[in-house]
Amino acid sequence: MFVKVCGLRTERDVDVAVESGADAIGFVFAESVRRIDAETARRLAARVPESVLTVGVFRDQPLDEVRAAVEETGVRAVQLHGHEDLGYFGAVRGFLPPGRTLIRAASVREQAPAYGERGEDVLLLDAPVPGAGETWDLTGKRLPGPDVRWLLAGGLTPQNVAAAIRTARPWGVDVSSGIEASRGVKDPELIRAFLAAARSAAGADSRPE
Repeated sequence: MFVKVCGLRTERDVDVAVESGADAIGFVFAESVRRIDAETARRLAARVPESVLTVGVFRDQPLDEVRAAVEETGVRAVQLHGHEDLGYFGAVRGFLPPGRTLIRAASVREQAPAYGERGEDVLLLDAPVPGAGETWDLTGKRLPGPDVRWLLAGGLTPQNVAAAIRTARPWGVDVSSGIEASRGVKDPELIRAFLAAARSAAGADSRPE
């Protein structure tokens, strides 16, 4: 079970997430209460070991802005969480160094989008209102299988992540608001509890190649 902890803004949060076994750490560059600048992201990313993926999260931003942030911070993955089209994804792929990961985040309403439609390496399926901490109804949705690299997001908490994993059978999960003491402020104990609950539900702790 791949676990991404997103919206981190402090050294403490990054250290706790890494020590608790997170597979990926997300830094938000899009407009958000969790937004940080490139200098802060570069400093925080430097604390993350190579075994943990660092992700920059963007939403409908100019391509040159995305490219500059990637180059300045050294993040090893780009997550696009807006209305970016196939051409935009292709342009990002074009300037990413070899071996970097491209993540497509999409809100799920009536039907989940298909994996690979934008040439992404990982598909993240989120609630209709991303970042709001709202859960969404998993029943009746045609979701990808566990053999597809897709992350479940949207309203996940230490209390409900195990049940969500059993229901949706995702390749991984993503959390941000569900581990906060207040909006935008992470709680170390909630980070630890979320990682423990996700690992327990998934069984063996395994990381992707």
